[in-house]
Amino acid sequence: MASRPSPPRTRLALGATRRRLKYEQRIRIWLAILALPAIVSTTALVWKASNSLTITLAAAFGVGLAWAIIVAYFFEQLIRPLQTLANVVSALREDDFSFRARGARRGDSLGDLALEINALASTLQSQRSSARDALTLVERVITSMQSPVLAFDNRGCLRLLNPAAESAFQLQRRSVLGMPAAELNLTTLLQAEDETLYANAIASLNDAPQRRWSVRRSTFRLQGVPHTLLVLSDVAAALREEERLAWQRLIRVLSHEINNSLTPIKSLAGSLRTRLQDIPELSSSLAGSELRRGLTVIEERAASLNRFLQAYQQLTRLPAPQLRQVSLGPLLEQVAHLETRVPVEIQLGPPVQLMADPDQLQQLLINLLRNASEAAISQEAVPSRTPHVHISWTTVSSQVTLHIRDNGPGLMNPANLFVPFYTTKPEGSGIGLVLAQQIASAHKGSITLFNNSDGTGCTAELHFPVALSVASP
Repeated sequence: MASRPSPPRTRLALGATRRRLKYEQRIRIWLAILALPAIVSTTALVWKASNSLTITLAAAFGVGLAWAIIVAYFFEQLIRPLQTLANVVSALREDDFSFRARGARRGDSLGDLALEINALASTLQSQRSSARDALTLVERVITSMQSPVLAFDNRGCLRLLNPAAESAFQLQRRSVLGMPAAELNLTTLLQAEDETLYANAIASLNDAPQRRWSVRRSTFRLQGVPHTLLVLSDVAAALREEERLAWQRLIRVLSHEINNSLTPIKSLAGSLRTRLQDIPELSSSLAGSELRRGLTVIEERAASLNRFLQAYQQLTRLPAPQLRQVSLGPLLEQVAHLETRVPVEIQLGPPVQLMADPDQLQQLLINLLRNASEAAISQEAVPSRTPHVHISWTTVSSQVTLHIRDNGPGLMNPANLFVPFYTTKPEGSGIGLVLAQQIASAHKGSITLFNNSDGTGCTAELHFPVALSVASP
């Protein structure tokens, strides 16, 4: 049987050698091989004509030198365009799209290649510019959002958060990026399912009221690494709006029905009291005196109940705010001057412009400052403590946070603070905080009240969007 021929070792060796040689070296070898016939022919002709070794060697050297010069020029013309294109491609790989190959023309291979690489560079430059614009827009949208936005990588480390998330979870971007969720007490949030509720446990650790969030969960890839994106929506605002609408409907019904009864009761009581004076035997007797007193009480209580209902009807007749730019600092100073019972200290913060109705916003601040002052001077306050109220504000991105702090006895029943008709004051109407909350909601803001962590008094915390970026004075 004929044996199968094995591959020739010499050919494999030459192929491996050729693969190891550079492109320039291969070109030089081929040009040298092409020069050999010319050199040999010239040497043979000169030797035949002169029969002189010196002349023959000189002729061979001259032909070789001329060929070397021609090869060098040819090699330069061949390699330089390729080096230029290599530099352009290298710049593209390093995200530098400013390099272009010049002098390219259609109709030759290198010219077509250079023009295509230039077109690729222009396309990549345009795409990168569009990507940067889109990324800048996304960053600005996320930064201006009042809803907290957080992103975690596949290892559970925090990679992104916006200013609203910093404020909600009391985090500092520079120090928390890259930290695992467990160290930030956000493991429960990271494990929350899509469209579920999440209660902020961070607030409860600082004696602040828990905030409830609706979690929207999605995933995305950044540089090939999967990330989890969490967008939180404060459901308390929606619940407060529904609650406010329910109370308004209830108050309208009660006002209508009770007023329909109070008006004739008051009218009849007044008429009977007047008719009683026209009957001498009753007007001068003890029974007549008791009847007059009873009718007077009925008439006065009907009028008092009517005023009581009219006060609550303010909640249903609050007009829409007439928004314009308002400076927060001067407005707080005006409100503070109205309170003369306790000293009010204002800690100046950065200058802030709000888009607000100044009259409604002033009414909101008056209600909160009055509550703080009355708490500071109440009988339940510590006698050795000097009553005072402290006002301060801070800004984070497009939101301002205002604090009104007192040193009174604190909140006894925080759950009913914003419930209409509820009050702990003997002469309170129970609409001050409700009206303040309604004004804040109309201005896209919020109000929370919580006891201070040091056990002295409580703090009213207000959040409002700013109208313009904070500017230096």
